[in-house]
Amino acid sequence: MGHQEIIQKLIEESHDRQVVSVLLTFFPHPRMVLQQDTSLKLINTIEERSALLKQYGIDHVVVQPFTKEFSRMTAVEFVRDILVNKLKAEKVVVGYDHRFGRNRTASIKELIEFGQTFDFEVGRIEPQEINNVSVSSTKIRNALDIGDIHTANAYLGYEFTITGTVTKGRALGRTIGFPTANLHIEERYKMIPANGVYVVRSMIDGAEQYGMMNIGVKPTVDGTKRSIEVHFFNFDGDLYDKRIAVCILQRLREEKDFKYVDRLREQLVQDEKQAKQFIAQHYGR
Repeated sequence: MGHQEIIQKLIEESHDRQVVSVLLTFFPHPRMVLQQDTSLKLINTIEERSALLKQYGIDHVVVQPFTKEFSRMTAVEFVRDILVNKLKAEKVVVGYDHRFGRNRTASIKELIEFGQTFDFEVGRIEPQEINNVSVSSTKIRNALDIGDIHTANAYLGYEFTITGTVTKGRALGRTIGFPTANLHIEERYKMIPANGVYVVRSMIDGAEQYGMMNIGVKPTVDGTKRSIEVHFFNFDGDLYDKRIAVCILQRLREEKDFKYVDRLREQLVQDEKQAKQFIAQHYGR
């Protein structure tokens, strides 16, 4: 939500000044580079981040490769070489706690001073509050970790999405009347919510499709490897090798071992009924 405030302010300022809006982002995450932290999970892949940013109407998105060499730039080098000489900044809009430069030594105070030196203005966005709780990516990750999609989506300001390629699975769902698309996520750093059954929505070939998704190991059919499988309602097309984005709307239940496939099928029928009620109530479909 805080990032969206910054983006909205950026676009408004660019329109008022009749200049282009530019968003500068880094990839990979600094912790992945400086601490070689392979356990860190990100809310969005760089592909998903770029797709989201396009929706907001920003003129240009610049992805700065984050390297050890780049991390060693001092604050003044960053401002002079990147913001001023390369991006030609007239105004820089940042969050209230923005820090930059080698070892994150500079704050908004120094940025304002640099602005006076290099002739650009600085805009600052205060922390956004939802139910008196300051929004942070850590709180969003914590919500996703326990499958609390409602809270995660409220903090995000949009529906949490996972993007992947449909691959061939064991096709067991088809045998019990619930064919599924097996979704493979290439980016290992992508945050995946807690195991369970969720209500989802996707755009497939330009058409909106609703369904339900299982994340887990499928214990009823002797599964051992965690997988993501989506069953779309009223859909009978071929999705193999397609790349699809799945928006997660609601969690229905945790994953369970039903011991017998017949009991699993009965539960899936109930899940579908509950999912369709949720979709009708919240989305009018």
